Amino acid sequence: MSVNESSADDVRIDLNALFGAVLSRWLRIVLVTVVLLAATFAVLLFVPKLYESSASILVEQRANAFTRVGNEQQNASSITVDALTSSQIELIRSRDTLLEVVDALNLRDVREFSGASASPLGVLLQIFGVKPEVKSGDEKVIENLTERLSVSQEGASSVVSVRVQSMDPQLAADIANAIANAHVKRRADLSLADTAVASGWLETEIAKLRTRVQDAENAVANYKADNDLFQSGSGTSSILDQQLSNIATQITSAQERKNSAQSRADIILGLLKAGQPIDGVADVRNSMIIQNLSQSQATLQGELAQRSSTLLPNHPTIKALKAQIDAIGSQIAAEGRKVAGALQAEAEVEANLEQSLNDDLARLKLSVSAAARDTVTLDSLQREAKVQRDLLESYLARYSDAASRTDSSSALPDVRVVSLAAPSDIPASPKTGLVLGAVAFVALAVQIGAILFGELTSGRVVTARQPSQPAPQDMSDEPDLFAAPQPAAAASQAPRRGLLDRLRATAQPAEAIEPAATADVAPVAAAPAPAAIAEPPPAPATRTVEPQPAAAPAAEPAEKPAQSAGTAALELSNLAADIAIGRVRIVMLAALSEFDDVQGVADLLVESALVRGLSVATIDAGSGRLSAELGLTDLSVDAASFGDVVHKVSEGLATVPWGQQPALERRSMKPITLIEALTDIYEVVIVSTGRIGVTSALPMFSGVSGRLVVVSGQAYPDRSAVQATLAEAASLGYEVGQLVAAPPQRSVA
Repeated sequence: MSVNESSADDVRIDLNALFGAVLSRWLRIVLVTVVLLAATFAVLLFVPKLYESSASILVEQRANAFTRVGNEQQNASSITVDALTSSQIELIRSRDTLLEVVDALNLRDVREFSGASASPLGVLLQIFGVKPEVKSGDEKVIENLTERLSVSQEGASSVVSVRVQSMDPQLAADIANAIANAHVKRRADLSLADTAVASGWLETEIAKLRTRVQDAENAVANYKADNDLFQSGSGTSSILDQQLSNIATQITSAQERKNSAQSRADIILGLLKAGQPIDGVADVRNSMIIQNLSQSQATLQGELAQRSSTLLPNHPTIKALKAQIDAIGSQIAAEGRKVAGALQAEAEVEANLEQSLNDDLARLKLSVSAAARDTVTLDSLQREAKVQRDLLESYLARYSDAASRTDSSSALPDVRVVSLAAPSDIPASPKTGLVLGAVAFVALAVQIGAILFGELTSGRVVTARQPSQPAPQDMSDEPDLFAAPQPAAAASQAPRRGLLDRLRATAQPAEAIEPAATADVAPVAAAPAPAAIAEPPPAPATRTVEPQPAAAPAAEPAEKPAQSAGTAALELSNLAADIAIGRVRIVMLAALSEFDDVQGVADLLVESALVRGLSVATIDAGSGRLSAELGLTDLSVDAASFGDVVHKVSEGLATVPWGQQPALERRSMKPITLIEALTDIYEVVIVSTGRIGVTSALPMFSGVSGRLVVVSGQAYPDRSAVQATLAEAASLGYEVGQLVAAPPQRSVA
C-alpha cells in the first residue's frame, strides 16, 4: 500500500450563494404570500359558516334495589363498556332514530337538509357530466343529516357525545337534543317491549306450572292414602311413628313397675326370714289388718308390763298375756307374707304386660320399616311438588312486576341525557386562522423550494473543489506504532511468498533502517528453517499507545517511506519472534478500520509459526461471515460442542470459523473456555476480532491473558483515529501492546 494517496476533484454547494438567492427575492416572496392570503380570506368570506352543538348521553344500567324483583341480585353484564358504548353509537346513527328526529323537527322543509349535498366530489362529477344518483326526499335529508352528525365516545368513559353542525346555531342545538331524546325514548320503548314479551311468556308458563303443581300435590296425597302414610295433626311425624313411641314408653313403665313390686316383696320376705319386724315397710304398714294387729299387740304389751310389776313371771296371767302377744306376732308375719305374695303377683302381671307390649312393638316395627321404604318415594314426590310450587311462586312474582311495569310504562332505559346542547356563538367551520396559516406555510415552502431548485439546476451555486495534499506527518516520536507496509512494487514480485521472504524483501534497503532495527530483523530474515534458529533475539518490550516524548528532528521527507517500511517489517518480525520463543502464546488481533487488515496479519503470523514448526489454532471472532461449518457463534449459543467447532486444516494447524449464527452471544463464557482449551493443545492461538468499539468481540475475552495487537490498514494512520482507538480499548479493559500495518494485497499473477 502506498502512503501517497491521490483524491479526485469533486464539487461542493455554496450555501452562502443559496441563501443569497433566497434573500434577493424576499420582496417577491412576501408579495406572493400576501396576495394568496388575501385571496384565501376573500374566499373564506363566502364560505357558509357552520355552528356545532353537542349533547351528552350517559350509558349505564339503571336497575337498583327498588326496581329489582324481591331479593334478585344485580348480575354483572358480560358485555364490556366499550362494546356497549359502540352499540349505543350505532343505534344513535341508525336510520330509525334519524327518521324520528326528521319527523319531530320537520327537517324536510329545511333547505339546508332537504337540498342536494354539495360535496366536492359531487361538484367534480357534475363538471365532467356525471349526473348524481336520484334519491328520495327522506334519503336526501338523512344523508345530509348524517354528514352533519358526529357521534363519539368521550375517552374511556361511558359518555357518548352527539355533535351536529348547521348554519343555524339554534337548529344545530335542537337537532342534537332531539337525537339524544329520541335515542333515550327508543331505548325505553325497547325495554318496555322486552318486558311485554316477558310478561306474555311468563303468563303462558304460569298456566302450565299451575297444572304441574296440582298434579304433583295430588300424586303426594294419593300415595299417602294408598300406603297409609298418615301424619298427625302437627304434620311432623306419621301415626306409626307415634304408636311406636307410645309402646316403647309403656314397655319402660311396665318394666319399672315389675321391678319395684318384686323388690318390695323380696324385702318383706327377707325381714320375715330374719325374724325382724316388718312394720317399717310401707306396703305392710298400709295393710289395715296388720295395723289392727299391731294396735292389739301394743295394748297387750302395755298390760303385760303393768301386770309384771305385781305378778311373778310364772303367773298364769303373765303367761296368758305373753301367749296372746306371740299369737298376734304370728298373725302379723302371716299377713306380711300375704302382702309379699300380692307384690309378687303384681310383678308377674307387669311382666306379662311387658311381654305383650314387646310383641306389639315387634309387629309395629315391621309396619314402620315398610312405611319407611314407602316414605322414600313419598319424599321424592314431595320434593317434585315443592320445586314446581317454588317455580310457580317465582314466576308469579316476576309476572306481577313485569305486568306493573308494562301497564305503567315505568321501565328504565340503560341511557339518559346528562347534558343538553346549547346554541354556539363561534362557528366551527371554516377555521379561518388555521386555513390562512396553512396557505402561508405552503406558499413560503413552494417559493423557497422553487428558488433553491432553480439555483441548483442552473449550476450557479455549484463550485469545484481542488484536492488538498496532506502535509507529511512527523512520525519520529512514535516509530514503533506507525508502521507502513512494503511498496506495491516489491509486494508484487512473487505470486505467493512466505513470511520470511517478505520480511527479507522489506528489510533490503539496510541503509534506510536504523542499526538497532537491522540487528533485530536480521536473525528473522536470515533464518532458512526452524532448525537454523538457535535462539531468536529478545523482542522489544510491549509498547503502549501513549504519546511519547518528542524525538529528534525527522529526516528528509524522501526517507519517510523507507523508514516506515522498515518499521512495519520490524514490528511484524518482533511479533513473530515473540511467538517463536514462546513469549506470546495468545495474540488478540483488532482492526483499526477493516477486518480484512486483521486477516492479512493473521495469515502472516500463521505462516511464520508453521515455518518455525509451531502448532497454531486460529479463531474468527470478528468477520461476521457465515460459514458452512459450525463455528464460534454456534458454540456461544449452545448449538454446538467444543469438538464440533474446531476444524483441523493440516498437521499442526486448526481453525475455528465464524459459524452459522449471525451474531455472538456475548454473555457466554464458552469462547474463553475454548481459548484456554486450545492453549493447552496448540502452541499459538491467534484470535481475529473486528474493529475496536462497543460492538467488538473483545469484551468477551476480557479474562484472557494475551497480547492485544491493533492492525492499521494505512502506512500513516490518522493520529486522532489512533487516539480514539486507544481510548475505546482502555474502556474495554485492554492495553494495546503493538500497532502494526497490514501487509499489502499479494498478487497471484
